[in-house]
Amino acid sequence: MSERTPPEILSDLFEIAVAACHPSRVVPKALPPRPSGRVIVLGAGKASAAMAAAVEDAWGAPLEGLVVTRYGHGIPTKWIQIVEAGHPLPDAAGAQSAQQALASVHELSADDVVVVLLSGGGSALWSAPIPPVTLAEKQALSKSLILSGAAIGEINCVRKHLSLIKGGRLAAAAYPARVITLAISDVPRDDISVLASGPTVTDTTTQNDAKRILTAHGITTPPSIAAILNDRRYESIKPGDPRLANSEATIIARGMDALSAASKEAHRLGFDVLILGADVEGDSRQVARNHAEIVRGLKRPKKPLLLLSGGELTVTVKGDGRGGPNRQHLLALARALQGAQRTWAIACDTDGIDGSDDAAGAWIGPDTLVRAQQLGLDPASAEQRNDAGTFFDKLGQSVVTGPTRTNVNDFRAILVMPDN
Repeated sequence: MSERTPPEILSDLFEIAVAACHPSRVVPKALPPRPSGRVIVLGAGKASAAMAAAVEDAWGAPLEGLVVTRYGHGIPTKWIQIVEAGHPLPDAAGAQSAQQALASVHELSADDVVVVLLSGGGSALWSAPIPPVTLAEKQALSKSLILSGAAIGEINCVRKHLSLIKGGRLAAAAYPARVITLAISDVPRDDISVLASGPTVTDTTTQNDAKRILTAHGITTPPSIAAILNDRRYESIKPGDPRLANSEATIIARGMDALSAASKEAHRLGFDVLILGADVEGDSRQVARNHAEIVRGLKRPKKPLLLLSGGELTVTVKGDGRGGPNRQHLLALARALQGAQRTWAIACDTDGIDGSDDAAGAWIGPDTLVRAQQLGLDPASAEQRNDAGTFFDKLGQSVVTGPTRTNVNDFRAILVMPDN
């Protein structure tokens, strides 16, 4: 049995899960043999800079291209330009990079190859609104969707129907060039048409779907957005479109890979492991209550038991606090467990950023609520005000990693220790 404390074990498992999905590990083995002609490398997402560096290391010069990543997630490259831009809300830098990406693929031939590197966050980072929709209107809409608690599939359905680059349009613009997409998935069920809003794959959702999503979440839009969603000329690229005949897409890392790596290490430590699912979705507080119910229903294990889950949780934001879905989930889990003995948990985003804050997530233990009371913290109030970030910072239980430069979404682990 390890001499490390349960929080240290959980932290180590998170690091192992992230490392299993890092671009330096997954990109080289996914690349095909280097094409002989011109190669343009494009990309968007929190892992895109590290993915570009991995392509350079594997293929060498000559390469050209541009990828955009979140501020603080860039790394040095030799030939491929790295741009940092706004996330989760798009900004001018991201919009300009999307326009540059589109411009770079026009007038290519069938002998040219475009390598597209996608990862979570790419949809916000490649913002190219269809005129007359403005960037400011796209920013306001993105904020409304995020705060509404809409699922990522819903958010990206709306985004792709208002974009010049999403919903298959990048691959269509590159035709007849060959398009090779390598993707690190942060979306439930690894739906590549949802990941980064599917710029290189066909789309089965429609403008009517986008309008229904906006209505369901009570979001009103300006006339410019309504005009685009009602104009059939701006429908996304559908299955069977010949312009995507030369486009291929592969997911090279996903949430289950992270959970599998953590599970393998846990088994090595002598733990039993139960995977609750790699595609868990829903309100972070409700999922926490469901997980607490599972823990309470367990018989006390004879050896350590690790419960793992991934996916993407949501928060309907009504307060003015700090934090993201993982810490909101953990705060609700702590309250639901009510100090369950010999039970610890961690919840972090594998990109190192929980929501838009500077922590990956946090951890809890049997004494979390007692320590909070001693420090004068009110867990119920913090949960209600969406202020889990401040709550865990004051407890000293936030997990801060900095940008990991990968993104396979949430990593959650509950460790139940035996009595002896």
